Amino acid sequence: MLEEVERWLSTRSWSVTDRPLHQILAAKQRTGQSVSVVLPALNEEETVGDIVAVIRHDLIQQVPLVDEIVVVDSGSTDRTSEVAAAAGARVVHRDDILPRIPTVPGKGEVLWRSLLVTGGDIVCFIDADLKEFSSDFVSGIVGPLLTDPDVDLVKGMYDRPLGGAAGQGGRVTELMARPLLNMHWPQLAGFVQPLGGEYAARRSLLEQLPFPVGYGVELGMLVDSLHLVGLDALAQVDVGVRKHRHQDGQALGRMAAAIYRTAQLRLARGHLIRPSLIQFERGEDGFEPRTYSVDTEERPPMTEIAEYAARKVA
Repeated sequence: MLEEVERWLSTRSWSVTDRPLHQILAAKQRTGQSVSVVLPALNEEETVGDIVAVIRHDLIQQVPLVDEIVVVDSGSTDRTSEVAAAAGARVVHRDDILPRIPTVPGKGEVLWRSLLVTGGDIVCFIDADLKEFSSDFVSGIVGPLLTDPDVDLVKGMYDRPLGGAAGQGGRVTELMARPLLNMHWPQLAGFVQPLGGEYAARRSLLEQLPFPVGYGVELGMLVDSLHLVGLDALAQVDVGVRKHRHQDGQALGRMAAAIYRTAQLRLARGHLIRPSLIQFERGEDGFEPRTYSVDTEERPPMTEIAEYAARKVA
């Protein structure tokens, strides 16, 4: 491990218990910073309501840490929007944000557009499929941004159980993202959950970053932030255990391909010779190929969008 990473782990890797809630609140009141929580959601009616309700109860009603909860629905066919609204979130549909630019499928697309419909100085992203959710996920990763002006982005770290086994979740992290980071961006090797969907950042950083539209958004954001603000502006906080719905192996393969593509572009800024992935499924006549496109589009930094610039002026 690089000496720089060892030092970073001792100075920028914390536990949620390191910053009591009263300390975080005092920092918020002192600095006057506002906090937006964004949940990107697609068919998450079983979990999104509980997450919103916990955040609203613990961090809005009990203590004034969060200023707004926004659920961005990316085309759900279930009751995600209704459940989220009933729990107290403001629900915005992806296609209603920046309509002059046609939407494309993908998590990164939703996160990018969310910057236009939120107002917080700090934006906290939380996946909408979490089970047994704790508000520590929000306060833990927002805390360093409120108390330490030198920190610009904070990732959550946690155990990810799989099938009853501790620490076996995060298969794409271990098989794809971690090897890529260790080999090509060793300064980022200290992140426990580089692909985790729970992280917070200053708007001033997020608006300068390009957003891969799909699953590569987390890796791309880490790499681009490293180059933009440096390692010491990045941090991670241990928030316990993360339980969520796991995807099947083929879905993970498509995720890994998108992440590899994101890394490839940042290594060479070249083009993919063949931006597709073939996987196999057993059919009536044996194994049948299925071809999936790999995300090849990225959204520009939000500061380049006229509507965003106009909103800031207004």
